[in-house]
Amino acid sequence: MSAPHRFDRGHTDDLMSFLAASPSPYHAVANTAQRLEKAGFRQVAETDAWDGTSGGKYVLRGGAIVAWYVPEGATPHTPFRIVGAHTDSPNLRVKPVPDLGAHGWRQVAVEIYGGPLLNSWLDRDLGLAGRLTLRDGTTRLVDVDRPLLRVPQLAIHLDRAVNTDGLKLDKQRHLQPIWGMSDDVREGDLIAFVEEECGLAPGEVTGWDLMAHSVEPPAYLGRDRELVAGPRMDNLLSVHAATAALAAVSTGSEQLPYIPVLAAFDHEENGSQSDTGADGPLLGSVLERSVFARGGVYEDRARAFAGTVCLSSDTGHAVHPNYAERHDPTHHPRVNGGPILKVNVNNRYATDGSGRAVWAATCDKAGVPFQNFVSNNSMPCGTTIGPITAARHGIKTVDIGVAILSMHSARELCGADDPHLLANALVAFLEG
Repeated sequence: MSAPHRFDRGHTDDLMSFLAASPSPYHAVANTAQRLEKAGFRQVAETDAWDGTSGGKYVLRGGAIVAWYVPEGATPHTPFRIVGAHTDSPNLRVKPVPDLGAHGWRQVAVEIYGGPLLNSWLDRDLGLAGRLTLRDGTTRLVDVDRPLLRVPQLAIHLDRAVNTDGLKLDKQRHLQPIWGMSDDVREGDLIAFVEEECGLAPGEVTGWDLMAHSVEPPAYLGRDRELVAGPRMDNLLSVHAATAALAAVSTGSEQLPYIPVLAAFDHEENGSQSDTGADGPLLGSVLERSVFARGGVYEDRARAFAGTVCLSSDTGHAVHPNYAERHDPTHHPRVNGGPILKVNVNNRYATDGSGRAVWAATCDKAGVPFQNFVSNNSMPCGTTIGPITAARHGIKTVDIGVAILSMHSARELCGADDPHLLANALVAFLEG
């Protein structure tokens, strides 16, 4: 089933559409679910009893989705093949009392989510998106995808040392965006505007999870259009590739030796400790209920988990041409060089030697080259959902991903070949 090693413009075009349509984790899981529905998956509610029938199923919870495909003939102890990813990205999120202003400017009070490159949010046209909770308890997605907000940088005439001493931003004072002018800012103005945008009655919204996003669309970049610039590649690039791979294996074969799974979590960027994060119970609950729905008992659950492998797919650092000394001198991943295997002996990544062998066999089967990533010993290493998944569930986990530049910027950069190469490798992995 795996496609040959070549650049698939169609896959990358589709990734760009997915990025543009997913300005929040809630939009990302809704779009993922829609794609899986087209592949024959159906949603199951956590409050309902589950059956053990074959086919594709998925669970939605907030900004997370877990989807799995049970092939014909699967036993209660059939192991899983999991691709894990996350739906959230660092950004600016609206506070509970959002309306503020000063000196005639109308502003929105925001809190910093995760670890964004703060300067990348300056002087950029921003929209507003997320989830609204209504008075009756239902939810509604909202996406104001037009220039609405802007965080203006201080003019150089008022900050003469900015180019010599560096830009210094106070998260509380300097990141509050403007969205108009008024000498009479009133509490409720922003939410009233959002209600009007959605065609809702005044006072119908009682809760919100709203965030700013760049409205500049993803685009090909470079002389030969061999690069892609866009928002939220960390980590919707992996969510998109995993969704495409799961749909492919579910429609292409009934003789899978494993149960393929997509687990796309929220809140990775702030520690994963939530009911929709990788450190929460969602994945374990879904896997266990799948075992028990097929007539299994705890012994079957233990056998299935013991044979399970998870690929934690997240972006990593491509070598930066202007800062090559920040990278390990013998590990310089390049964009369009294929996905990367991420290693850290202090378990910031979950990969070990046996996991490397699984990944090498996967890429060999897919005909996809891969590269190795390890951090410079003098630089702190980031982490992923990989170690959390391994520790929480006792599942062998391997950290992989795609090398990018400008990680955690409002607009990141990857190679145009790599998303397709990652998807091909994930197909081979899920096929077993």
